[in-house]
Amino acid sequence: MIERVKSAMVGLGAGWVLILMLVLSVISLAIMLERAWLYWSLRDDTAALMRDLGRLLRGGDLEGARRRLEASPSGEAAVVVAGIVEADMGAEAAEEAMAGASALQKLKLEKRLAFLGTLGNNAPFIGLLGTVIGIVGAFDELGKAKASVGSTTQVAPEAVMNNIAEALVATAVGLLVAIPAVAAFNAFQRVVKTTLANTDALAHVLLAHLKATGEGTSRLEDTVEEAASRGDRASKAPRSSKGAKDKDKDKDKDADEDRN
Repeated sequence: MIERVKSAMVGLGAGWVLILMLVLSVISLAIMLERAWLYWSLRDDTAALMRDLGRLLRGGDLEGARRRLEASPSGEAAVVVAGIVEADMGAEAAEEAMAGASALQKLKLEKRLAFLGTLGNNAPFIGLLGTVIGIVGAFDELGKAKASVGSTTQVAPEAVMNNIAEALVATAVGLLVAIPAVAAFNAFQRVVKTTLANTDALAHVLLAHLKATGEGTSRLEDTVEEAASRGDRASKAPRSSKGAKDKDKDKDKDADEDRN
């Protein structure tokens, strides 16, 4: 069994490991560029956005605050817009809407980052696999290349050194693929955390305004009162009809007594 595995490893060599690492590095580079472009396109001055939002909310201009946020390309602004849309229903409804929008925003920002993290953690091991295969091939060549000349044993060094060099190249390629992937993963995770923190800060500005002013409470109360009044009218209608019928019966009874 071991001999078969060794023969398969020697037959394949470490070349396929290098090809695999090359493919993974291309995919990794494409993800890095795509993520970097996305984060760059979503950037905005969060401090200025927060100041404008607070100023507009203090002035009672909720619609103006919405327009200001919609003009921003940042994901933080999109989350707070979801809260403003539900502001008429009260602070709790706005908070739930922003929580849902924030969860979707997080998924968007973290998309494909797991690949970079996995590649960064495992690329050195893939390279090490190529190194092991190369060393196995080197020892196999060492065992086959022995030639006895009299009492002297000679070994062909070229095949052995080539396999060892191939093994070391596999390790180096694994590190070259892993290091940029880990660096990009850490940098992008930092961007995601910063974006989510800014989103939370903006959301609290809106929630503070809604809780302080009771935005949406009056509309909810009006809706409840209207529904209650409709229910009262509906419940009183049959009673009125019944009262009218009772009065008619009393009139008929009085008429019969007069005849008698």
